[in-house]
Amino acid sequence: MIREVKRDDVPGCVDIIRKSFKTVADEFGFTIENAPRFTAFATTEDKLYWQMDNEPRRMFVYEQDGVLCGYYSILLQDNCECELNNLAVLPEYRHHGIGRKLLDHSSESAKDCGCKLINIGIVEENRILRKWYEQNGAVHTGTKKYDFFPFTCGYMVKNI
Repeated sequence: MIREVKRDDVPGCVDIIRKSFKTVADEFGFTIENAPRFTAFATTEDKLYWQMDNEPRRMFVYEQDGVLCGYYSILLQDNCECELNNLAVLPEYRHHGIGRKLLDHSSESAKDCGCKLINIGIVEENRILRKWYEQNGAVHTGTKKYDFFPFTCGYMVKNI
């Protein structure tokens, strides 16, 4: 079941995000020393509470048998666009369609907010993730290298 995040869900959401993105960090050699701003290391309860209270952001959690095992948020932007953030599934719940359900839900949620386009950022070197987004309707639009990340940021869009 996918539902909106409640305040008391935030610690569980942080756990989902950190554990999910940690597998990417491990695969590509990101550490708190070489990538302190990477999601696996930079996500905190304070950050999610701040986003919940201060941004035009919607946050959702996937709950299965009482366990919070998936998460995403959409940040509403200008020009009928939004940004998909932290779509994450706990490693032990992967490969059962939860990510796809969350992505589909994000499109519906964005559409309900009047958005026509979802912006997505990825680790460009993560070819499997890029291919997954492309298979689910996203189009790659470019890359950018930042000094504070040991990877290239890839950018994608999904029309809804």
